[in-house]
Amino acid sequence: MNRPTPDFAPVVTASAAPGQPQALFAALDAAMGHAIGHKLFTILVVHPGAQQSQRYYSNMPAEYPVGGRKPINPTHWFQKVLSDGVPYIGRDYADIADVFYDHELIRSLGCESVLNVPVRWNGSSIGTINLLHEAGWYDEGDIATAQHFAALAVPGVLQVIAQP
Repeated sequence: MNRPTPDFAPVVTASAAPGQPQALFAALDAAMGHAIGHKLFTILVVHPGAQQSQRYYSNMPAEYPVGGRKPINPTHWFQKVLSDGVPYIGRDYADIADVFYDHELIRSLGCESVLNVPVRWNGSSIGTINLLHEAGWYDEGDIATAQHFAALAVPGVLQVIAQP
């Protein structure tokens, strides 16, 4: 798909603003929505010592609330995205149903494709940025742009991990 040229400046500006990491994550939501597109946008943070994950940001907090940690489930998705640090593209509902237990809720929001991009630091995945949209929305051409945005998310994710 032909996407607009990404504008990283608002994200960089937001990273210097007070109110972190919310300011940064909201800027990523807006910028990635413009550059790549999404209906549902979430940021998942990995707490490696505790082997837990936590949804820390959501543009649909009623449907996908933030907070609470849950144990990491070592699925093939986990291996690819979090262990290996490789972005995942799910192109249709079958791909969503194969990976996510809440696939029916995802579909009810008009989402049947996903792009999960690992947020990487020091050789490890410390979180993921998750974009979901209608079927067939994402392709390999979106990965480089998403990875650039994911790199900008690092300080915010590290701040969440450092919180008790």
